[in-house]
Amino acid sequence: MSVLTTAPGTPADEEPPDAGERHRLTAVTGLAALSLDAMASVAYGPEAIVLVLAAAGAHGLGFTLPVTLAIAALLAVLVASYRQVIAAFPDGGGSYAVARTNLGRRTSLIAAGSLVLDYVLNVAVAVTAGVAALTSVFPALYDDRLWLCLAVLALITAVNLRGIVESARAFIVPTVVFVGSILVLIVVGLFRSEPVSTATAAGHASVLADDATTVGALLLLKAFASGCAALTGVEAIANAVPSFRVPRARRAQHAEVALGAVLGVMLIGLSVLISRFHLQPVEGVTVLAQLADASLGHNWAFYVIQFATMILLALSANTSFGGLPVLLKLLARDNHLPHVFALKADRQVHRHGVLAPAAVSTVLIVFSGGDTNTLVPLFAIGVFVGFTIAQVGMVRHWRTERGPRWRGKALLNGFGGLLTGVAAVVVTATKFEEGAWLIVIALPLLVVAFEAVHRAYARIGERLGLGRVPEHPHRDRSVVIVPVSSLSRLTSEALTAAASLGDEVRAVTVCHPDPEDRSALHALERSWAEWDPGVPLVRLSSERRALGRPIAAYVRDVMASEPAARVTVLIPETEPERLWQRLLQNQRGAVVAHAVRKETDAVICRLRFRLF
Repeated sequence: MSVLTTAPGTPADEEPPDAGERHRLTAVTGLAALSLDAMASVAYGPEAIVLVLAAAGAHGLGFTLPVTLAIAALLAVLVASYRQVIAAFPDGGGSYAVARTNLGRRTSLIAAGSLVLDYVLNVAVAVTAGVAALTSVFPALYDDRLWLCLAVLALITAVNLRGIVESARAFIVPTVVFVGSILVLIVVGLFRSEPVSTATAAGHASVLADDATTVGALLLLKAFASGCAALTGVEAIANAVPSFRVPRARRAQHAEVALGAVLGVMLIGLSVLISRFHLQPVEGVTVLAQLADASLGHNWAFYVIQFATMILLALSANTSFGGLPVLLKLLARDNHLPHVFALKADRQVHRHGVLAPAAVSTVLIVFSGGDTNTLVPLFAIGVFVGFTIAQVGMVRHWRTERGPRWRGKALLNGFGGLLTGVAAVVVTATKFEEGAWLIVIALPLLVVAFEAVHRAYARIGERLGLGRVPEHPHRDRSVVIVPVSSLSRLTSEALTAAASLGDEVRAVTVCHPDPEDRSALHALERSWAEWDPGVPLVRLSSERRALGRPIAAYVRDVMASEPAARVTVLIPETEPERLWQRLLQNQRGAVVAHAVRKETDAVICRLRFRLF
């Protein structure tokens, strides 16, 4: 187990200035890498509102635009808030960083856990939703949807393992095509007084209630909470500020504002068209498909939007691969996750932070059978918890800092926290029986896991004396023990290395009671006496067919009889020329190393003798 020994607050992967900047994001590529989740949400956000309001009949659908405007207002509050978060916490982490500084460690872990759950679920939901859109166009592929989901996930994972900039470059074209198509749809639709085509919805049953005429506050809250699913991904840029080029905070702020502006325009524009065309939800056809049909007609433009939506939904999983590795890095830096998540590979890639969510998402996709509806009830709850914690933390931040206009900023964040808190409660309550109870259970368990890892690292740090000045190094008498089974060049190399390491060298061999083994032992002892290497050969008898335990027992005896000596076990092993030839080895070295490591505190040194 490795332990990071950098001072608190110092990144474990400190780099010289300008190192690796070409592998970081600009404001434009940041949008492509980190905003796909939010951009793709326009495919299901307005629809979620319409489906809820449809319970109140045509009168209820009249509230689509007001509810969307309320969501857009919340979006503006969130963008303004996360713009402030980026400036205040340029090391990334979003709501986790805010809560850690202003609300305490336990609250920060709740924020981190909610984000981790949301990011992982976003990967699974995005991939399954994209494949569902594909199978809607090509029904013959429906039975193969699970393998298609896994293939898409493997593709996105592979691209992200090459670096976040590579993923941004790969996904920027689909993003531009999708956003451009939606904006064209909105602009053209605003110039139409009635739908140009209704072919898509023809023959499909309406889900509009017939006899409902009143719209209650609870229904509006439920529509608001459901539509807030369009806000997932807004926090991703604030989580991944270190992934941007310098000046990192400024570029991230520009990307955040651009995301908010584009997303807000698309949400409001689509809602205006829903009201303008008096659109009614029907079974089996998405609201976005109906809008494309009504605005552009049932032609090639309609299919462009459908394919662009399908691709962007699948690729929106990339948002998680952009934001989650940075969050996992911060958790690892604070000793709440294994330190391996803080390591960087080439191209500024946190490989373990990419592979871990990919592995968990694979399990979720297999568990759901590639079905989006199984996963959707679990989705978007965590992000609202993170939103609320971030807003409350920023209120505390402004009250502490008391900078210019701090009261107005605190009021803005407080209002946003109230809205997202209500949304979190409503979403959890309405989806609880559909599967949201799993998140209610998983979040505390994840926090408990973070705490357990932190306690383990605390114990390790205490044993290692991290943070304290250690005693000066000194030289002790050393004994090197070398297991041998025959005479060879490998034996000579091992004894030579041992003599270079220690004051005393002892060769040991294990003898079993079988006649064949005893005969081999006598032959080895005769050859050893003739060779006379100047190193004694110690015979270790074992009644059982064991190899590692007799050597470990001998090491314990040596350490007990010479407590002031440092004991090292040097295990000679061959390294064959071909990888497949390792299968031909007897693995004696691994057996001995395991036994000695398990039963003693001796130093283990494995000498590799190359055969090429």
